[in-house]
Amino acid sequence: MKNILADKGLIAACGLYCGACRKYLSDKCPGCQDNAKAAWCKIRSCARGKCFCSCAECPRDVTGCRTYSNLIGRIFAFLFRSDRPACIRYIREHGEQAFAEEMARRKCQTIKRQ
Repeated sequence: MKNILADKGLIAACGLYCGACRKYLSDKCPGCQDNAKAAWCKIRSCARGKCFCSCAECPRDVTGCRTYSNLIGRIFAFLFRSDRPACIRYIREHGEQAFAEEMARRKCQTIKRQ
C-alpha cells in the first residue's frame, strides 16, 4: 500500500482528496484526474469542460450549483459525513497545495461535517 503524500494533482474535481483514498492507496484507482472510467462524473466533466482542475476555480458558489449538488454527491456526503463545499472553500482560501498537505496530515479524503 502507498503512503499518503501531499500532491495537489490528487485533488478530485469535487474537492475530495484522492491521495488518502483506500482504493488509490491500494493501486485500484489512479485518482479522479487520471481515471478514464470516471467519465460518468458530471462534476468532473463540468470542471474539465471549463479547463478547471477543481470546482474551486469556478466563480460560482458550489452550494448553489446543480451539477455539484447532485443526488450522488448528497448521498456520498451523508454516508461519509463529507463536507465537500468546505473542501472547496479551503482550496479557495489556502490553495491546492495547502489543501493536499492538510488532507495528508489528517489522513482523510474530505473535511468532515460537524
